[in-house]
Amino acid sequence: MGPIVLFITFMIFLILSVPVALSVGLSSAIMVFQDGTAPTVIIQRLFTTIDSFTLLAVLFFILAGKLMEVGGISRRLVDFAYSLVASFTGGLGMAAVVACMFFASLSGSGVATVAAIGSIMIPAMVAKGYDKGFASSTVAAAGELGVVIPPSIPLILYGVAAGVSIKDLFFAGVMPGLMIGFSFMILVYIISRIKNYSGEARVPMKEKFIAFKNAILALLMPFIILGGIYTGVFTPTESAVVACVYALIVGLFVYKELKWKDLPKVFYDAALTSAIVLVIIANAGLFSWILTSDGVPQTAATWFSEVSDNPLVFLLIINILLFIVGMFFDSGAAILILAPILAPVAITYGIDPVHFGIVMIVNLAMGMITPPFGVNLFMVSQVANISIEKLMKYTVLFVGVMILNILLLSYIPQISLWLPEFLK
Repeated sequence: MGPIVLFITFMIFLILSVPVALSVGLSSAIMVFQDGTAPTVIIQRLFTTIDSFTLLAVLFFILAGKLMEVGGISRRLVDFAYSLVASFTGGLGMAAVVACMFFASLSGSGVATVAAIGSIMIPAMVAKGYDKGFASSTVAAAGELGVVIPPSIPLILYGVAAGVSIKDLFFAGVMPGLMIGFSFMILVYIISRIKNYSGEARVPMKEKFIAFKNAILALLMPFIILGGIYTGVFTPTESAVVACVYALIVGLFVYKELKWKDLPKVFYDAALTSAIVLVIIANAGLFSWILTSDGVPQTAATWFSEVSDNPLVFLLIINILLFIVGMFFDSGAAILILAPILAPVAITYGIDPVHFGIVMIVNLAMGMITPPFGVNLFMVSQVANISIEKLMKYTVLFVGVMILNILLLSYIPQISLWLPEFLK
């Protein structure tokens, strides 16, 4: 009965427009008082959840993303992406996708990717005659890659919540991220052919080389991060600190677009974002602890086994569940609440927890462009000054492509697992 009361109070708070993090915390606190548990347990569980060395990676990757956004890295990535694909039909749209893929491999955040790339690419696409809704939807969808391509903050949260190697998760996200990115480029090409969005003039090889040279320091960053993790030079947490130092040095002393006077605001914005994330993590940890104490993971495993003992059916049910959850919940909160419940159940079906993590992250990433709470839609709506309604015509097509990718990732686990297994 306890878990039912927990979910009912949680939904009531959501209906009353209480922020998700506070809804999770308040409903959990009510359950603690109802069970007669000492109130001090609430404080203990909140602090225990965030007392994690691994979670430092989240905070430092947030700071690294802020430093790169201000330091001119995003603009150079856009210029390089433009030089690669601008001459193709729909080249500017493809450049937006490629730029998002590049920036995703640096920032670890979908919203940050949309903000950084959208402010540059959407006006450029509109100026060349692209439909504003199409341009905005392309950036919103491609921004999802920020939570799939490593380093990804949701991958770190899943690793913490499910007790899975973050190193393996990082490498498992590479191929799915590339696959989704290229499938988006194919969709952009098809729409551009129909709409007759011709390519730009072919960029001379000399200009491509100049764009590459200007972006080389930005492009080296993911190789430094992942290479350092793979070779054991530093841990995933330490890699986040390396990313911050690298972004600071490049922005201040090489590109010289990041000024000393900008640092207080950058640190303030990063601290504010980090505080919000930590509040979500702490409250979700308390929520998950209550569910685990009440035996919800075991109950869920029993229920799924009664529905079907086939892992393929289990994955189908999970995909439907996560699609619905992604429409209403922040990906971070959803991961921290559901991963401790669903990951153990997946293991009982013989599903690799790393593979399941990628399936979960990609599903929740799709929630970033599905109403009513698609955060990427809200961000791109602000960046492009366009209504959500005008975005939906093209967003539906990107959601369709995402569903196809999710099915491939769900039923062909080697797409996710090949690289981690190869590097072991």
